[in-house]
Amino acid sequence: MNTYKEQVISNTKLNDDEVRQYLLKNPDFFMRNADLVKQMRLPQAMQGSISLVEWQLHRQRRQINQLQEEITLLMEYAGLNEMLCKRFFQLQANLALASTLPEMLKRLQCWAKTFGLLGTQVRLFSDRWQIEQFPGLPHLAMLRSDFEPLRRQYLAEKQHFLGSLSESELRLLLPKFDRVGSVALSLLGKKGDLGVIIFSSSDGLHYQQGMGTMILHQVATFLPGLLARWIKRK
Repeated sequence: MNTYKEQVISNTKLNDDEVRQYLLKNPDFFMRNADLVKQMRLPQAMQGSISLVEWQLHRQRRQINQLQEEITLLMEYAGLNEMLCKRFFQLQANLALASTLPEMLKRLQCWAKTFGLLGTQVRLFSDRWQIEQFPGLPHLAMLRSDFEPLRRQYLAEKQHFLGSLSESELRLLLPKFDRVGSVALSLLGKKGDLGVIIFSSSDGLHYQQGMGTMILHQVATFLPGLLARWIKRK
């Protein structure tokens, strides 16, 4: 016959939190009951049941695989960033060798196309630059008031936008380009008040929100100083 104590124990049901709290307060429990570790069986949806030791090994393997994937991804990003930095420095050197504004813009266009893009377009706000002296570049100047609706909708307080635009918005920004799927917009200057540079791709998914903007930021920051070689500021 069971004793009263045995009956109380058999009728006591512990919930998950009570078991968890007990194990946390008694970290040597499995050391004192080492044989229990091998005896315990954990249900597996695809493999039947496995021991606690096997489950822990599987868990460690998953963690190791996840870490390896993260390390591989970081290495890929590092390699990509190194490549982009090299190409950016090459762009700086190449643009600095241009003797005229049209030549500089053409070199910038060629650089963009090496990435498989349709090209790039620089639009300068006419209230900040004396662009009248370049009648041969009709699409260089842009009224700030024309761009303001796009800035409010897509940029707000941000410096960059990556994604798709409507046909009317594309005609405003890129009158020379057709079949534009997605764009990267970057405001020029530290305050973003000098103009905008637009990189365009025929692929609607090429530029998407959440992508890195390191190179875009570098180009948008150094370009105004280069433009000032030929265009005076107001």
